[in-house]
Amino acid sequence: MDLNEKNRENLEFMIEQIKLKLRMASGAAMQPSAFSEEQYEDIRDVYDIVMTKSNMSISEVEAIVSELGRLRGR
Repeated sequence: MDLNEKNRENLEFMIEQIKLKLRMASGAAMQPSAFSEEQYEDIRDVYDIVMTKSNMSISEVEAIVSELGRLRGR
């Protein structure tokens, strides 16, 4: 999978991986379909940050969830 390709499949993959990594209890609320391909670069930035961290503080998780919520609301 080449995440440099901006397409729906890659966008959905990244959202699902972020949800898994964050162990989001409310993952159902963060459906990939709620995000637009126009936000691909922003989602990719969040994905890259999440995937490079082995551990995240509660405040980091909250900030990431907040950012995803902001992106979802566009």
